[in-house]
Amino acid sequence: MLEKLTTLLGKENLLTEKEDLIPYSFDGTATFHQLPLAVAFPRTTEQISACVKLAHETNTPVITRGSGTGLSGGSVPSEGAIVLCLVHMSDIISVDPANLTLRAQSGAITADIDAAAATHGLFYPPDPGSMKISTIGGNVAENSGGLRGLKYGVTRDYVMALTVVLPNGNIATFGNACVKDVAGYSMKDLFIGSEGTLGIITEVLLKLLPRPAARRTMLATFPSMESAAQTVSAIIAARIIPCTLEFLDQMTIRCVEDYTKIGLPTDCAALLLMETDGHPAAVADEAEKMAAIALQNGAIEVTTASTDAEALRLATARRSAFSALARVRPTTILEDVTVPRSHLAEMVSFIAKTAADLNLTIGTFGHMGDGNLHPTFLTDERDQAEMSKVHQALDLIVTKTLSLGGTITGEHGIGLAKKQWLPQQLDASSLDLMRQLKQTLDPHNLLNPGKIFP
Repeated sequence: MLEKLTTLLGKENLLTEKEDLIPYSFDGTATFHQLPLAVAFPRTTEQISACVKLAHETNTPVITRGSGTGLSGGSVPSEGAIVLCLVHMSDIISVDPANLTLRAQSGAITADIDAAAATHGLFYPPDPGSMKISTIGGNVAENSGGLRGLKYGVTRDYVMALTVVLPNGNIATFGNACVKDVAGYSMKDLFIGSEGTLGIITEVLLKLLPRPAARRTMLATFPSMESAAQTVSAIIAARIIPCTLEFLDQMTIRCVEDYTKIGLPTDCAALLLMETDGHPAAVADEAEKMAAIALQNGAIEVTTASTDAEALRLATARRSAFSALARVRPTTILEDVTVPRSHLAEMVSFIAKTAADLNLTIGTFGHMGDGNLHPTFLTDERDQAEMSKVHQALDLIVTKTLSLGGTITGEHGIGLAKKQWLPQQLDASSLDLMRQLKQTLDPHNLLNPGKIFP
């Protein structure tokens, strides 16, 4: 297998030594790691096709990887697997301002895609927290969300076409540049969010939007999580759909301030980052209304950025949450559950009570505008007794989430981390249909085996 891969890709595009393989044995998820057999760096769709055909002939598992920023164990290798790392397939092939589209290889960095669109006055809205390093192929495979999801949606909403290498090595293209296309099944949607289990995405065609002419960023502080949640509900009830409605709880605020030193008030119970964009007149009106709504619902203070630099400083409070929390303990487990907005305060309170009951440290932040919470466990995976309590807390949080009509993952995916809870959310028929799709497309279970299905 390795000799054939070397012949196919060249020795310089193949890693086989243990020391070289270690960085590819884990992703952004804590506690999961496994050394692969080798790491290969293909540079074309045709090379990926040849690699998959070779894997098919030798019954070798294949794990696709971009930058490894995933948070569900989705790109963690299985034993004896070949990792296909697509970071060298990073070209932004073209930007088409006339049709508002951009074509890129799957290894292109998400932030670079938005920057390329910006040179034409255009905008790629999905902005996962890892956008400065995550690849677009990984975003599509996980159907990534982001801070702007409330107004602009998630990755799926911007994918117009995909080039995919199937488990037998065949190359297929699904979708096109047409705004309307209902010819046959929407096959591209089958691969979006499939976590690398059904095919390997090698190229994407993305929809772009005109870049907003104006943007206003505000930071509101609150004496309680309930008042922050009430503010979010009141903003939506007022028919305002902000670009961003993000929150941090008190523990996260303190960690972020200690990390960034940007002057956050560490005595408040909750913080809301509120952002509106669009036509300058509409932005000014919406910003004024949101500030008033926040104050009416008990906000201690509302700060409005007067410059782009200040807006960036305020946004840093949210975007640095994970990095700030990760400095506290040796192991950081960033979780991902979503509940209807009406249950946000209840869910955040439940997470805090669970942490207190089990004597755990949990900081919570997330996308309050769309109900997506990120309870973040600060722990030490070497402490087996504490890790046992972490797993107990996770089970309680997932069970509570589902009882409120929520989902076990809003944007991180199932991977290894959440597969044990998938049967609690899906009925037997739904899960069986997913298994049938996997079996039909990948009968030998070679693409990302062991993920999603319990």
